[in-house]
Amino acid sequence: MEEGCSSIGEKDLEHATLHSSSPPPRPLGGWKAVRYILGNETFEKLASMSLVANLVLYLHTKYNLENVDSANVYNIWSGSCNVAPLIGAYLADSHLGKFSTLLYSSIASLMGMVALTLTASLHELTPPACNGQAHCEQPNAWQKLVLYSGLGLLVIGSGGLRPCNIAFGADQFDTTTEKGRAQLDSFCNWWYFLFTLALIVALTGVVYIQTNISWVLGFAIPAGCFALSILIFLLGRKLYVRVKPQGSTFGDIMKVIVASFRKFSTRTSGQSLYDAPLIGQESEQMLAHTERFKFLDKAALIVDPDELDSSGNPRTGWRLCSVQQVEQLKCVISLFPVWVSGIGAFIGMQQMPSFGTFQAIQTNRKIGNNFEMPPAWIGLVPMIALSIWIIIYESMYIPWIKKRKNDETGRLTMETRFRVGIVMSILCMVVAGLTEMKRRKSALENRSFQSPITVALLVPQFALAGLIEAFAAIALLELLTTQWPKSMRTFAGAAFFLSLSIASYGTSIIVTIVKKVTSLNGNTSWLGGNDLNKNRLDYYYYIIAALGILNLLFFEFIARHFLSDVDGHDGSRIPSTCDEEKQ
Repeated sequence: MEEGCSSIGEKDLEHATLHSSSPPPRPLGGWKAVRYILGNETFEKLASMSLVANLVLYLHTKYNLENVDSANVYNIWSGSCNVAPLIGAYLADSHLGKFSTLLYSSIASLMGMVALTLTASLHELTPPACNGQAHCEQPNAWQKLVLYSGLGLLVIGSGGLRPCNIAFGADQFDTTTEKGRAQLDSFCNWWYFLFTLALIVALTGVVYIQTNISWVLGFAIPAGCFALSILIFLLGRKLYVRVKPQGSTFGDIMKVIVASFRKFSTRTSGQSLYDAPLIGQESEQMLAHTERFKFLDKAALIVDPDELDSSGNPRTGWRLCSVQQVEQLKCVISLFPVWVSGIGAFIGMQQMPSFGTFQAIQTNRKIGNNFEMPPAWIGLVPMIALSIWIIIYESMYIPWIKKRKNDETGRLTMETRFRVGIVMSILCMVVAGLTEMKRRKSALENRSFQSPITVALLVPQFALAGLIEAFAAIALLELLTTQWPKSMRTFAGAAFFLSLSIASYGTSIIVTIVKKVTSLNGNTSWLGGNDLNKNRLDYYYYIIAALGILNLLFFEFIARHFLSDVDGHDGSRIPSTCDEEKQ
């Protein structure tokens, strides 16, 4: 899932003072600037989603990679795209600023897409085509280098684009006013609409061109979209509000951890804490000192007056931190168990873009007599299921609950949403396993590579994957951005993508373990090769379902208790400790 508008914190905008008498200074920000940002974002999403949707099939058909290898490359690449925003957020907040980060990241993404277009157009960069041979020639070191370099550049691009694109749009509005907040809401609506539009075009038109016409043209279109997105972004460069970098939450957290361990043997009693005075906007977001996780308070202990300089500031932030920095880390730790449960649910969701696509390849995809559906089109199902649920939830469920129970919000509690999301992840894997068992049986009975069963049989498991995102993913993103202070919301978005990253890496590790363990003693591995009919993918799905059951138990007995400060007894949200501010 891409970043959402709930990850945006309200910020005071930096107003530029232009020293000129005539003509009057051009106003910065607002819709005149945002239209360029939305245009840039639309074409960037169209380009990136065109690659994500069909990468597994490209690796499988053009590089002759086996199913497991293709899935692992996809999962590692996807995981890297989701962990890179941590670095991108740090650079944007501490050094480069959002504008420069977005520009450099867009250029990196363009270079990566051009590299992949070259791999599709130059035969020297891919191994010879595999025309049904039992053992296909694998890519050599040089071919892998070009491929992985292109994917690596796209990772760099994602690292800057994902944490900054929506936040930069939010900077264009003065959210201290009612008008600015209304404009921000409208911006979010337009962003989601254009994102959905780009996703539909990518999963239908571009994917069809890649699969049925030409990989060269199918990759050249996203490359052109990246170039166009950069051009649109630069056209509005004189209109943008550019907030100066103010420091990174991630860096502060690392400093607290290091300082705490450096003072491991220091006693907290009788020592004073360094509580730096905050001014301006920062003073409105001061966190109250709490008694939880007392060990971390050692990072703010002043054990030696020499730790402060003549101005009363720490000589080094790696030995003495402020109470505010300590409390930020406490906020992170307080939601860590819930965050882990979210990762467990996402592992089930991660199976569909890889192994789910392989299932689609080996089913009957014919529509009528002359048209065969591209395998990647099945990826539209999760998005459709997600959209249908949001419409039902917002338009029907919430008004009904408000009226029937006299509930002001009418919304499901955070605990319920997480629980349902985890259950959906289990059901998704069980249904996928049963479906694969039926698909494989029919293919073996017909002695054919492709099962005569229609691809529509895969719709339920892909729909359940969309509901995992609707319940667990959106709930986690909302939890992080509402329960952490405003100053941490850029970090909250990066933490959300990190959870998706760990789920991707975890999937790759599980696949590798299952493949090796099941092939011991000369047995046929459950996973491997290019033919699912020779595998037991259904057994693999059941393993993921079993892990989902363990995750559900972890949530019920441990993680859900950390949501006690989020949901009231009637389901309403109550402030958490991290919401408290000093007056």
